[in-house]
Amino acid sequence: MQLRPTELVIFGHPRGGTPLMQDRQTAGIDLPVKALAWEDAEGNVWLTYNDARWIMRRHSLGPQSVDAVNAIAAGLSSLAEEATAS
Repeated sequence: MQLRPTELVIFGHPRGGTPLMQDRQTAGIDLPVKALAWEDAEGNVWLTYNDARWIMRRHSLGPQSVDAVNAIAAGLSSLAEEATAS
C-alpha cells in the first residue's frame, strides 16, 4: 500500500505519564505521547500532536496533574519548535 512519507515518534518518561495515570487511569490511552511528521499531497511537511492540555481535558485530570501536564506541554512545544526550524 502506498503512503506519502510519514514518521511516528513515540516518547515519554514515567515521571511525566505516571502522575496522569495515577489521577485517571484512562489517560494511559494517550500515553506515551506521540508526534506525527507527515507530507501532504502538495509536498508540504507537517508535525501533528495532541496538546497535553487537551489530554488533561479529555480525561478530566485534576489539579494534581497540572505540573506533569505543563512539563509535557513544554516538551512537546520545544520538540515542535526544533523540528520545524529551518
